[in-house]
Amino acid sequence: MARQNASKGVKPAKAKPTAVADGEALLDFYRSMLLIRRFEERAGQLYGMGLIGGFCHLYIGQEAIAAGMQAVRRGGDQVITGYREHGHMLAAGIDPRAVMAELTGRADGVSRGKGGSMHMFSTQAAFYGGHGIVGAQVSLGTGLALANRYRGDGNVAFVYFGDGAANQGQVYESFNMAELWSLPVVYVIENNQYAMGTSLARSSSETHLFRRGASFNIPGVEVDGMDVVAVRDAGLAAADHARSGKGPFILEMKTYRYRGHSMSDPGKYRTREEIDEVRKTRDPIEHLQERLETLGLADEAALKAIDATVKASVADAAEFARTAPEPDAAELYTDVYSEARA
Repeated sequence: MARQNASKGVKPAKAKPTAVADGEALLDFYRSMLLIRRFEERAGQLYGMGLIGGFCHLYIGQEAIAAGMQAVRRGGDQVITGYREHGHMLAAGIDPRAVMAELTGRADGVSRGKGGSMHMFSTQAAFYGGHGIVGAQVSLGTGLALANRYRGDGNVAFVYFGDGAANQGQVYESFNMAELWSLPVVYVIENNQYAMGTSLARSSSETHLFRRGASFNIPGVEVDGMDVVAVRDAGLAAADHARSGKGPFILEMKTYRYRGHSMSDPGKYRTREEIDEVRKTRDPIEHLQERLETLGLADEAALKAIDATVKASVADAAEFARTAPEPDAAELYTDVYSEARA
């Protein structure tokens, strides 16, 4: 379900009708979301074993957003996000081995072991990071959209940030420029309710984040970010809006993270009962599993078989990440600058 921004001067969004019961699409969503869940669970284990250093921000609970929005992308569309990025990389089709090896700092990692959890990058997948500075990716993603408009290539930049980053000043400078220049950009706010450890209600005077673009005349909708089909449908409408020359669009994805802000966060600012209630009533994977079974698209045995395949893939990625070689010391001086082309 999506709630529209009805502020004065803001154009309402109309979601395109889609094949909600497309069995293959729903099964693909299930595989993608389950891969993210199992991958992040194993990453948490490796962190506890000391095999992953530095910060590590898990995506558990938010899987429907990355999976649903990936289905909206066309070839050439870019993605840029913050430091809770593992799920976005996996949804983009990047090899789990390469993502896990990056977490353990190995040479075969997607960023050759030098980006770690927060700074992954893949131009081949049009994935422009992974950024550790809160909100910094919003300005950079707006720049990607400016390049798209300059080239006239029809591509859209999908720019992800969280409810905490939504209070950063550069976000609104970017909004202003994007609307002034009608840039093809979709801003996806992953509102998991708590930023680092402060609830949205305690940190934001306007808690309906899809309205944040109203003063710039940017339309927005609120989306159930725990429903992968709702995510995809809202994403299609937003992408069509941006791609057709109408400028930016804001999607506020209402979601929830089950783990702490990072692996070092004990999460004492919320109760175990609150987390358990969300798991019980709104879990995105269980929600999709029930839909698949209700529609007769998969039974319990088929879904268990998918889970077994995913677990095997993740186990393989973890072993690869544990045993792959570390970068050569000479790599310290590479990838600092990009060679200019004549």
